[in-house]
This record gives sequence, structure tokens and C-alpha cells, in this order.
Amino acid sequence: MLSDNEIFDLLNIKENSNLEFKKAEDSFSFDKLCGYSVAIANEHGGYLILGITDKIPRKIIGTKAFPDISKTERALYDRLHLRIDITEYFLEDKRIVVANIPSRPIGKPLELNGKYLMRVGESLLPMSSEQIEKIHKEKILDYSAEICESATMDDLSEEAIEAFRNLWFKKSQNKKLLSLPVQQLLKDAELIYDDKVTYAALILLGKKYSIGRFISNNEIIFEYRNKEEQITHSQRIDFRDAFFNIYDKVWDTINLRNEVEHIQEGLFIRDIPNFNEEVVRESILNAICHRDYTLTGSTFIKQFPHRLIIESPGGFLPGINPGNIIYQHSPRNRRIAEAFQKCGLVERSGQGADKIFEKSISEGKAKPNYSGSDSYKVKLVLNGQVKDKQFIRFLEKISEDKNKFLSIDELLILDDIREGIPISDSSKDLLENLKSIGVIEVHGRGKGSKYILSQKYYEYINKKGIYTRKRGLDNIEKRELILKHLRQNKKASRDEVNQIFPNLTRDQVYNLLRRLKKENLIEFISERGNFGYWILKD
Repeated sequence: MLSDNEIFDLLNIKENSNLEFKKAEDSFSFDKLCGYSVAIANEHGGYLILGITDKIPRKIIGTKAFPDISKTERALYDRLHLRIDITEYFLEDKRIVVANIPSRPIGKPLELNGKYLMRVGESLLPMSSEQIEKIHKEKILDYSAEICESATMDDLSEEAIEAFRNLWFKKSQNKKLLSLPVQQLLKDAELIYDDKVTYAALILLGKKYSIGRFISNNEIIFEYRNKEEQITHSQRIDFRDAFFNIYDKVWDTINLRNEVEHIQEGLFIRDIPNFNEEVVRESILNAICHRDYTLTGSTFIKQFPHRLIIESPGGFLPGINPGNIIYQHSPRNRRIAEAFQKCGLVERSGQGADKIFEKSISEGKAKPNYSGSDSYKVKLVLNGQVKDKQFIRFLEKISEDKNKFLSIDELLILDDIREGIPISDSSKDLLENLKSIGVIEVHGRGKGSKYILSQKYYEYINKKGIYTRKRGLDNIEKRELILKHLRQNKKASRDEVNQIFPNLTRDQVYNLLRRLKKENLIEFISERGNFGYWILKD
């Protein structure tokens, strides 16, 4: 279930394939409910919300649709064979209906009346044959573990095999690996079966010629541009070779133009490169592990002076999206991921996204951005510039003073607070922990709670005035501001009082007025129903 606050947060988010709002003030067709449920389930699930307008800024208007929730849930299950939870909410005293639609099963698109539906803008349209085929391909458990029937051991590079052997030994310290015959080494790594070569073996160890013959889309194309608006590239390199032959070469190419920022720390200068080696290498490993090798495209790395873009064919696997990529671990090509794990290149056969986020935030850079991804590609944007040098030093000082290492979840929350992004209720325990060590403060109560970086932070960076502005007025100051306005203007409408506090919700302003009325300081003069104005009480 969504909390009330989470629904309010969704009001400012654009509709997408996983989120749909409908006014449905008086009713909503059951057939339409079925259609939207199928389309959203085909896009890996999401929410259909009735009783709220669909255009931003959205308004809560309430709905009379589907008064018997249990009956509607049963009817949906009978029609679609999909369990959809429907919940009633009452926001601003108006009834809202939220359908929580789960994802379709892996490899199985859902249909309604013989049509596999998807959303295109405001419309429900049948999927194309290519989209349906792509969903059916999800049933392939691991393409990299499949046998390439025409390939033989002669198609594998001796240089790449030895690089793999040495990395595996370095990680395991098992000296037997150094003397194992090649075929036994690759059998133990499950890269070959008997004498049959897997696609994982070709991708990681294949000769240039053999890769071009059997899996020509297994390449990394690197492009450098001096400016993002520049159409033609200043340099282009096509890396089509065994991955273990090019892994270091790709990083060395990126590092050639890797500018360094100098951060003064007392008498010392600390250097932070635009592109952290660990972050870049992890991002490349992810692209190789998770790309869809059944699609014809190549993996692209596009470098600019302060940005790096890594783009690989194939969208996210079901259940994974830009919002949960840190926590959901499911490699598309498990055999490749396990080979990387044996070599110590990755810690586990999962995403590694947590490391990418952690390093970026702790270096004061913008969070890695996956928002440009879609059903056909995963696009990762790494921003190289350090945007808050003082924030880095403050985090390090807190870690030293409190002898505490901040987790990735805590770093993400701190970064959101610094950026002014609303914090969800699900983060309560983490927020309490950060509050207890003096990193953040909370002002207000309930829905009106506002989290900011602590006064210690603004004192540390010598910007106490910004702290005062972010903290805002306390309740006594807000109430006095209302009284002062009434003394000067004799009366004030509700909208006029709301204008005094543009950063407060209507409910928060109303609570201030209600307290003043309870203290017998002001009263409301009603005109024409709910219209009227506030005045000072004699």
C-alpha cells in the first residue's frame, strides 16, 4: 500500500507507463479498468489512481467509482487471472481509489479480448510483434550459458585465457589454477561443456575473428567529444575483442582525458578525478553482464570533458527500474557475472549499482542517472564535476568524529535532503539515526515535517544565514506574521493568508489559523457558504 504522503508525492510526477491518473468523478468503466490493468501489467506493473486529475498541477476531486472494492477485485481476477489490490483513501476529505497492479509473469505478455495492450500517451494500443517477441525471449534463463554450436576451442584467445587465469588466481590464491590445462580451467569456470563453447566464453575470451563471425555485436564503441552539442566525434575506437583483452584498454582510453579537481584541505590538496576508476570499471562490467546479446546493437561509451555516458542494448529486466536498481540484483547473463566474480572484478553476481552511487555521492558529485533508459536500452550518465566540495569534507568529518561509516541508504537520504527532494515515510529509522548523530534536523510535525542538514553543517561551511532560511520560521513567528498582517489590513481571505506562506500546504496554514482562533485572537466571518475572511477579535 502507498501511504498518504507517497500519493501526495506522486501528484507532481508525470504520467508514464507505470502511473496513470483518471478523474472518474462519477464513474469509471470496468472495461477501461481491465484495459489499463493489462497495459500497466505489461509494463512491469504500477498504479492506476482514480479521483485525481491527470494534468499537472493535479487536483484531488474524489470519485464515486467502484463503491464495492472487494467485488471489483474479484471481477478483475475472474476476467484477467491477475490479482490486483484496490485500496480506498480519503485525502482532503475526498475518496480516492488506487489500483496496485503487479507485473505480468516473466516471458508472458497479458492480453484482453485477443489484444496484447500497452499505453501510448493517453491511448491503449496493441503491442507490435517485435515487443511481443522480446517479452517471450525473457524465458531464456541465461543467453551467455547457451552453446555456440559452430565455435571450437580454436576460437578462443590464449592471451585472454591467461589473463582470466591470473585474475582468478589473484582472487582465490589457489596455486592449482596456474597449472591446470586450459580445457579443465574453462570447464571449472563453466565457460565450456565438454568441448562445446558457450557464448560467455566467446564474449570474454574469443578471438577478434571469431567474435566477428559468431557474435559481431559483442563490441564496445568508444567516442570522445569536446562538447555535448558536437555532432561528429573527435575520436572513435571500436573495441571488438575478448573482454579480458580490452578491459584495461577501455579504462586507459577514458583516463587519458580524465581531468582532476583540486580540493584544498588546510595545508594539503586532495585530488578528485572527474571519473572515478572504480565507478567506471563497475559501470562497464554492469554493461557487459546485463546487456541483451540477442539485440543487434553495440555497447557505447560516450565521453565528454565532465560527463560519461554508458549505453547498452536491452532494457531493465522485469522488476528492476531506475528507482530500485541499487537494491534489486539480477544479472541477465549469469554465466558472465559468475566469471567476473571468480576473478574478483565484482563482489557478487548482481548489479554493483550501490558502489557506483556510493562513490559518486561521497565525492560530492551528482547521483548516477538511469532516467534515459527505456525498453530497448539501459543508459547510465555519470557526472564528473564535484558540485559540493564542502559537503565531502563535512561527511568525512562526521565519519571521523562519530567513528561511523555512512551506509549507501544514509548517503542517498543526505543527498536528497541537500537537493531539497521530499523524503518518504519509509525512511524513518534511517532519518532517526542521522538525526541522532547530528547530521540532520527535523522541523515541524506530521505531514508538515521538513528535513534539512543540521546547523553544524552550515556552521562548518560558514553559511549560517542559509541555515536560518532553510529552517524557516517557527510556529510562533508564523502566527505573529498572520496577526501583523491582520493589524495592517484589518481582514484577510483564506487565499491571502496562503500567499504569506508559499512553502506551506493549505492544511498547515489552516492549522495555524485554527490555533489562533482557539486562543480567541482571530475569528472567521463567513460569506456565501465557504467564502469569507479572517479578522482580529476584539
